[in-house]
Amino acid sequence: MSLRDDLSGVLARDPRYSIQAYAFVFEALEFTKNQKKRSQGRSRRQGKVPAASRHVSGRELCEGARQLALSHYGLLALMVLNLWGIRSTSDIGTIVYNLIASGDLEKTPNDSRGDFDNVYDFETAFRREYVLALDEVA
Repeated sequence: MSLRDDLSGVLARDPRYSIQAYAFVFEALEFTKNQKKRSQGRSRRQGKVPAASRHVSGRELCEGARQLALSHYGLLALMVLNLWGIRSTSDIGTIVYNLIASGDLEKTPNDSRGDFDNVYDFETAFRREYVLALDEVA
């Protein structure tokens, strides 16, 4: 089955977001989990022992989504996300909670829909804070 088939009910209930938005959130979730796992590995090597959790908070997911979008789309990240219907961190939260309602994702008792609200301003995060990395000329 395709992602579109799997999420047909979600897409029908909330057509504000494209299938690409849902695919991006799934990818951002995996990206963020991997980032967190690497960070925990570094902490263990430095003698700090964090809780071994694959759970990602709303704030962590929003930051991971920002990093992933900038990595994939650079200065076009804001435009691409807007095209898919993602215009704020609140939209990421709505997508996540649509996926929770459909049974495609799970939440913990500590999770809240409000965790995604106003995490950062999209214009600032994707335009003003974008750093263009240039190769050094030898």
